Amino acid sequence: MIKHIKPALLMLLFFTALTGIAYPLTVTLIAQTVFPNQANGSLLGSGEQPLGSELIGQAFSRHEYFWGRPSATSPVPYNGRASGGSNQGPTNPALIDAVQARIKALRDADPGHSEAVPVDLVTASASGLDPHISPAAAAYQISRVAKARQIPPDRVRELVERYAEPRQWGVLGEPRVNVLKLNLALDHRLNE
Repeated sequence: MIKHIKPALLMLLFFTALTGIAYPLTVTLIAQTVFPNQANGSLLGSGEQPLGSELIGQAFSRHEYFWGRPSATSPVPYNGRASGGSNQGPTNPALIDAVQARIKALRDADPGHSEAVPVDLVTASASGLDPHISPAAAAYQISRVAKARQIPPDRVRELVERYAEPRQWGVLGEPRVNVLKLNLALDHRLNE
């Protein structure tokens, strides 16, 4: 029996060292060398103070900032540990009430704005953590942000256009705007 246990234990130790120590260290070393920003969470901010990740949405509620896509994570919005959608279907009364409340909040924040509200401003993504909004959703908010910052809407529109990202490789996904990057640019570029 010992002749069978000894090789099994040696294989266990070998594969534990290989897959539990050597492989993770190698992958970490390569990632830190080749893609250091991505390996460390794609953090954005000024200097040594990170303000957030460009990969995870954040809650913005002040009128001088662009608002992101709603989060479906609970109990805290944009909770990376609770990634996932609400699983509420289009006929679910709770989803209908939430969408109507979000539309009302957008209308109340910018009275007189009569355009249709883009769907990504009132519905959560599948992960509940989406950091992007559509260019239409950003354009919808330009007048509110410009009024709150007391600057011409054209300056805000130029910034939105500068931070709009095209489809990945020209074919994948849809054009999008990263809300955190745009809001940081608003604070930085418009204060110069």
